[in-house]
Amino acid sequence: MGNMSATKSWDSSSMTMFILLGFSDHPGLQVPLFATFLGLYLMTLAWNLALILLIRGDTRLHTPMYFFLSNLSFTDICYSSAVAPKMLTDFFRKQKTISFLDCATQFFFFVGMGLTECFLLTAMAYDRYAAIYTTITSQGLCIRMVVGAYAGGFLSSLVQASSLFQLHFCGPNIINHFFCDLPPVLALSCSDTFLSQVVDFLVAVTMGGTSFLILLISYSYIVAAVLKIRSVEGRRKAFNTCASHLMVVTLLFGMALFMYLRPSSSYSLGRDKVVSVFYSLVIPMLNPLIYSLRNKEIKEALWKVLEKRKLFS
Repeated sequence: MGNMSATKSWDSSSMTMFILLGFSDHPGLQVPLFATFLGLYLMTLAWNLALILLIRGDTRLHTPMYFFLSNLSFTDICYSSAVAPKMLTDFFRKQKTISFLDCATQFFFFVGMGLTECFLLTAMAYDRYAAIYTTITSQGLCIRMVVGAYAGGFLSSLVQASSLFQLHFCGPNIINHFFCDLPPVLALSCSDTFLSQVVDFLVAVTMGGTSFLILLISYSYIVAAVLKIRSVEGRRKAFNTCASHLMVVTLLFGMALFMYLRPSSSYSLGRDKVVSVFYSLVIPMLNPLIYSLRNKEIKEALWKVLEKRKLFS
């Protein structure tokens, strides 16, 4: 690394690019890693797109829950696409460079989509709560909640990106990661990062904490209502409806808490790269599977499509 541009003393105004190390510290694993990540990304695109088309094509799925679910799938596609294409092409490059502007843009879209997903999951929890209490969420309210999720996600992301990329970066310019995530970029700043860390922490606690509190309250009411159902079959069906959503919430919020709400002294870039693969590639791939495999209506809609294809083949 000594002969790379990282050793050069940079003026903050001349810092025009970063170098992403990616997984170059494992030269013998480049081919299997590329194949694995490409497979994960293609499955993410295929399964989420299939779920969107399935929901749009079956009138029985034109309900608030599936409206939110189709938006969640779209968010998963964009969330993963903010990272995966750049990471995959870097496997074939000697100099894995990314410009300062592209780095900031990648961070903005990745965080924006991640926060939007958190807000969508919160809206879905409210919808499940409303459904348990026999209230149908109106189409207008659904649309406003989705628009609010995107607006809240990207406004929060703009605050975080502004606080991070207004810092001075005077070298080295090597990011020990495969994309521009908060901890590795923050570690490169040569100015005082305290204010930026406070802003990032407040955004995470305010936005994430509010979402988590709404989720907790919604599911407290849902569990209380389900436990009042006398029939075992009725309770099982009600819990089954919410189980998929709870699995997705646990995965996403668990990863977010681990990555972004801990002291910077506990960062381990080697370990964090593995965790980042999980929340940027694996979770967006798993979400449609979790919902599809545990959802009777989606499975019925899928079989309906497959039967039609058999008839026309």
